[in-house]
Formats: sequence, C-alpha cells, structure tokens
Amino acid sequence: MKSLAKTLRALDPASSQPLYQQLQRALREAIEKQLLGPDDALPSERQLAIDLGVSRITVRKAIDGLAAEGLLVSRQGSGNFVRPHIDKNFAKLTSFHEDMQSRGQVPRSEWLKRTEGTVSPDEALKLALSPGTLVYRFHRLRYADDAPMALEYATVVASCLPSIDAVQESLYEALQKAGNRPVRALQRLRALLLDDEQARLLQAEPGDAGLLVERLGFLRDGRAVELSHSYYRGDTYDFVAELSA
Repeated sequence: MKSLAKTLRALDPASSQPLYQQLQRALREAIEKQLLGPDDALPSERQLAIDLGVSRITVRKAIDGLAAEGLLVSRQGSGNFVRPHIDKNFAKLTSFHEDMQSRGQVPRSEWLKRTEGTVSPDEALKLALSPGTLVYRFHRLRYADDAPMALEYATVVASCLPSIDAVQESLYEALQKAGNRPVRALQRLRALLLDDEQARLLQAEPGDAGLLVERLGFLRDGRAVELSHSYYRGDTYDFVAELSA
C-alpha cells in the first residue's frame, strides 16, 4: 500500500489544536474520501509514528478517538481496520447472508438461542396464527468478515420448515429449500439507543445510536411466515430506498 502518511493532511506542530486531534481529523477525512476503504488495515502505530514524526501516544489517542466514533475497529493480534459501513436497500427483500455475499464479505452467525414453542400473543397477532401454533425462534449475532453487524431475533412458523435444525447459516436459504421463502415483506425502521446487552454484543457503548428493523415476511398465498427484529449499530448501516412519483 502507498505510504498512508503521504496521503494525509499535514500535521502542524505550531497549531493550537493538539497533534492527536489533527491526526484524528486527517484519518477521518481519508476514510470519508475512501482513500481508506472498508476493512483496510492501518499501518502499525509504530510505523505511523515514524512516518508522521509524532509519538506513539499521539497515534494511539487518534486511533482511540476514531474507534469511539465507530470508524475503526481493533482486532486482537491483527491491528486496526476501517469498520465496514453497509448500504442496505430497504426496498429489496434479501437476507443478511445474501447482502454480505453480494458485497464480497464473508457472513457468519453466532447462535445465541434456538428454541421451539407455542406462539406468543404478540406473535400470533402479527403472524395471524391461532393460539397454540408451533413456532421456531432463532436468535443470532450476525457477522461480516468477523465484525459484528446485527442482532437478529426471528420467529418462523414451524410448519414452514422440516425441522428447527434446518437453519444453518441462512434462514432464507432454509425456507427456500422448503418451498416457503417469503416473496414480500412489510418492514418498519425505528431509531433507538442500544442497551447494555445489545451494546456488548455489537461492540458498541450503552446508549449508542442503534436501528431496529422489524420485518414481517409473507408467502405468495398471503400467509405470514416470518417475524424478525434486527438491531444494528447506527454507525455501520445506512438504509436506502429508491422512490418514484
């Protein structure tokens, strides 16, 4: 990679602004101008300090500041990387797995819970199910290239899958194999503040901005098959929809 120091805004030791803030601003601009792309690795702190003629403490404070802004992520044993930022087409019905693969990223999931039981009153209302109907619940932490991207809590009508173990990496892939993939969905987007547990799992801070997307998926015959609630860090996802008159 071309020396990052040569592309950054020059640091001015005579400025009233501390050097670490100047460096933080320069790195932020490099990310915003895509001189540093998603998942690009920064040079080591030692190398940046040498190239820029500043102390490692200055470099560390600048990197910590950008990590707090959600622009950088530290991976133990690997270094500091630009945090991926995802544009999600809100008008297109695709799965998280498909979205990440289409961007050349490697999706994976960490299972938090996988259970079966009878439908709750709220689920029954939204899915138009009778009391006592069996459903499967899938709770997962979704990753892209080892960076946590979303917390997903999905409830699926059990009769639409051969078994609870049919879902491995992709829920929609399992539903498609069973001939029950949703063909349309209603989605609701809401801003919120991440609670302690959500922040811990998404590697954020409690009270950070987050996004909740509720999706209700329907089969071609009009039956609801899936109710999901997905929580995203507010600084990693932009939801985009094309509108026309």
